[in-house]
Amino acid sequence: MDSSVVNILLEKTVNFSIEETLAFLANEYPNKVVFSTSFGQEDQVITALIAKNDLPITIFTLDTGRLFQETYDVFHKTLKKYKKNIEVYFPEATSVEALLREKGPNSFYESVENRKECCFIRKVVPLKKALAGNSVWITGLRAEQSENRSDLHLFEYDANFDIIKFNPLLKWSLEDVQKYIDDNNVPQNALHKKGFVSIGCAPCTRAIAPGEDIRAGRWSWESSHKECGLHQK
Repeated sequence: MDSSVVNILLEKTVNFSIEETLAFLANEYPNKVVFSTSFGQEDQVITALIAKNDLPITIFTLDTGRLFQETYDVFHKTLKKYKKNIEVYFPEATSVEALLREKGPNSFYESVENRKECCFIRKVVPLKKALAGNSVWITGLRAEQSENRSDLHLFEYDANFDIIKFNPLLKWSLEDVQKYIDDNNVPQNALHKKGFVSIGCAPCTRAIAPGEDIRAGRWSWESSHKECGLHQK
């Protein structure tokens, strides 16, 4: 994959709707377009769009082994509603076993380095496996989610994974996302009604207070850029 493809895709899809762009990509790169979902609100919108249009796009998720029960609940509801398979990737058991044996189950609280090590084992390595051999990676990233993501583009080349990334909800607001969910009866994580906006692993996620940054609930004990390595922005 080459970064020059980004401009070509932008030109070809400039007047397309999100659904038209998804269909175009699925046709342009048959069996090589994948969508990663963590069952957050944005991801649920994209899942609904893919399922509603019966698009040949593979949906996958990363099960870190430390997810909320509410996340599994919405996973199950999504399968029941849309009747579309969702592939699941787990971390390598030997790597998790070694991490817990050497540093214990809560090492991520002790330092940013430890936390990123846990994220790498539980998220990044499985993601590399899921993306391998594919051409386009669809994400639920939005520009307003964090300062790190404010300069994202609709299409980007991700050199870390050697893949073109498509961010269809880039310019959507959280209100836009919620409206689509409400209007289309899309299943959503029950934690969203309890102040959880960005939901990851249970020990690393908390609800946010009114006025707090959207990402404040992730790794709240840190003052870093609050990313786990899946997305470099």
